[in-house]
Amino acid sequence: MPKRALPLTDVQVRNAKPKNKEYKLADGGGLYLLVTPTGGKLWRFDYRFNGKRKTLSFKTYPEISLLDARQHRDDARKLVANGADPGEVRKAQKAIEQARAETFKTVTLEWYYQKKPEWSDNHAERILRRLELDVFSFIGDKPITDIRTPELVNLLERVAVRTLETAHRLKIACDMVFRYAVIKGKSEQNPAASLRGVLPTVKYKHMAAPTEPKAVTELLRAIDGFSGSFVVKCALQLAPMLFVRPGELRSAEWSEFDFDAAEWKIPGHKMKMKLPHLVPLSHQAISILKDLFKLTGSGKYVFPCHRSPLRCMSENTVNASLRRLGFDKDEITGHGFRAMARTMLHEILQFTPDAIEAQLAHAVPDRLGRC
Repeated sequence: MPKRALPLTDVQVRNAKPKNKEYKLADGGGLYLLVTPTGGKLWRFDYRFNGKRKTLSFKTYPEISLLDARQHRDDARKLVANGADPGEVRKAQKAIEQARAETFKTVTLEWYYQKKPEWSDNHAERILRRLELDVFSFIGDKPITDIRTPELVNLLERVAVRTLETAHRLKIACDMVFRYAVIKGKSEQNPAASLRGVLPTVKYKHMAAPTEPKAVTELLRAIDGFSGSFVVKCALQLAPMLFVRPGELRSAEWSEFDFDAAEWKIPGHKMKMKLPHLVPLSHQAISILKDLFKLTGSGKYVFPCHRSPLRCMSENTVNASLRRLGFDKDEITGHGFRAMARTMLHEILQFTPDAIEAQLAHAVPDRLGRC
């Protein structure tokens, strides 16, 4: 009969020294301490399951004491006696723990940073801000596998009370996140797939803007008399001259301007259509920009945020300033300057629609109907 090994003692485990080759110190019942040449002390458990020899790791000493290692061994032996493979049980437990660690926020951020290169900076910023404000604070820390359709319905209905359009955009974002989670094996279902029709349809209105010369004159005079921030005043003055999208204006960088050529070259990644856009600069626009350069020209952005020059002006700044001037949202918005330009250029100045749409950076079909 083979001689039975004596159980280890705490002193033996603590004093075990490394050798040129790894070696084992047996404790009995399949448990042993594997000592590596680098001084590592690893708990291992050998067992047989379905006629095959297998090994299970119980972490290291002193992270796991001798007493704890024996308890792990005894638990594993009970599983074998009951017809379960301890190794497979551990894998299943790890899968459950990993699934619970995959919260809605962690999966959403993984999806977000994968998609971000496809979006403009402004669009990416808006999506993340909406998620942080209206979603993460409610279900962000919840395991994505635990989220059900009724929770999403409640979340969207709460947002819809404030703004229906944002609720619709969040519904689309949630659906994309869950589809990503299913594809990546992080969830088995998409609870957002059943949200069709849960929100009322958004009835879009044309962007408010004056289009009669007299009303436009009053607006421009009011802007020239703006007594707030000089940076904001310049943005208000340039908006009707350049009629770019509000996000394109506020994220403008000094490196994009060429005063000698009288041009502003907006790179494609900032544009909605992902194509670079050229904006001619009038003498009046250049004059405003040169005055502004004296104040913000040492930084990156033409219109920096007043709190931090490392960020551009907030998207709400122009609209808030128009309200301060006495114009409500039914009269003019930051985006409304584009509608104002389109109408006046066509109906009063008689420019061709194709030229106007091209300068607005809209897709213009060619003679074959291709954009």
